[in-house]
Amino acid sequence: MNKFISMALIKKTTILLTLFFVFGLYFNCKSKDVSKSKNNEIHSVLPFSDPSNAGNWKLNTEVSDEFDAATIDENKWYIVGKFENGAPFYKHPDKPNKKVWTGRAPSQFSGRNYRLEQGKLILETRWEPDFPFIKEVRKPVFGEALPYENITTACFIGRKEFKYGYIEIKSKAADAPVSSAFWAMGDMLEFDFFELYGGTINPNKKHLDSQLWWSTRDWNKPVNGKPTYTERKDVGFRVADDFHIWGIEWDEKGVKYFIDGKLFSQVSNDEVTAWAKENRKKVSLPDDYNGYVATKPISLWLDQETFPWNDIPKTKAELEANSPVGQKEDGVVDFEIEYVRVWQKVK
Repeated sequence: MNKFISMALIKKTTILLTLFFVFGLYFNCKSKDVSKSKNNEIHSVLPFSDPSNAGNWKLNTEVSDEFDAATIDENKWYIVGKFENGAPFYKHPDKPNKKVWTGRAPSQFSGRNYRLEQGKLILETRWEPDFPFIKEVRKPVFGEALPYENITTACFIGRKEFKYGYIEIKSKAADAPVSSAFWAMGDMLEFDFFELYGGTINPNKKHLDSQLWWSTRDWNKPVNGKPTYTERKDVGFRVADDFHIWGIEWDEKGVKYFIDGKLFSQVSNDEVTAWAKENRKKVSLPDDYNGYVATKPISLWLDQETFPWNDIPKTKAELEANSPVGQKEDGVVDFEIEYVRVWQKVK
C-alpha cells in the first residue's frame, strides 16, 4: 500500500514540475514580448500635437530619453559636476579643453543632484551650505557677481547634436524660487525652450508662477548673448502644479510652440529678424543682420538655476516654502521630467 502511495506521489510531483516548467517558459516568453512591444511603442510614439503624423516625423532615439532605465545613459548625457576625490569636477567628456559652466551663482551644479524614480528623471535643487563650493567670485555675462554658496542644482547636457525637428518634454517645474529649464546650445547659439520659475517668494512677482519665457540668443558680436527674439506669456496655470507637455516645432522657417498638444505661439524667421532689429538698436546691427540664428545643430540641456533678478532663497525655509507638509525639512525641491523626445522629418 505504501509503495502504491509513493508511486502516486512521484507521478503527481512529476506532473506539477512539468506544469511549472511549461508555465515558466510561457511567462518568460510573454515577458520578452511585452518588453519588445514597449520598445516598439517607444519607437512609434508620435508628437502629442500631431497624433496622425501629418508632419511625417521619425523619432531620433539618439537624443530622446524615456528615463525608465535603472541608470542614466552617460553616452547620451553629460552629468555636470560629478564627484572625484571628494569634490565636483567640470570637464566635458567630448570637449575636454572647453570651459564648462558651473551654474548661475549663488547656485552651483552638482553631479549628485538627481535621481531616477518611477520612470522619471528628477533634478534636485538642494540647500547644501557644506558643499565644496568654488571660492572664486566670477562676473557673469548678465547680472552682478555673486559667490557660490548654500544652493546646489543639477545640469544634464546632451552629448549628441541635431538640427531642426519637433522637440517635446513632459515635465513639472519645481515649486520653488528656482528656474526649471529646458534649453539648448549650438555654435554661438542659445535656444531657450523654457525657463520656468515655478514658485516665487517675491510677492510682487507671483505672475512668474504661470509664465512661459522662451528665447533665441546670438552669442556672436555685437549681440553677445542678448535675445534675438523672446516671449514672456501667461500660460493659464501654475507651472509647478502638474505635469504638462511642452512642444517646439523648429525649422528654417521659424518656430511653433505647443502646450499640451495645442498651438500656443508661433513666429517666422522674418518676424524674429524684425524683432531683433527693433530691440537691439543699441548694438549697431549690420543692415543685413539675420536675427533668426537658430539654424545650426544644437545639443539639449536640462538644468536648474537661481535667478537673482527674480528672487534667491536665503534660507532652507525659503527654498522649501511651497513644499508639501512633511517634506519641508529635507532641503530638496524637484524638477520632474517624464521624458524628452525629438522627432525629425523623414526625407
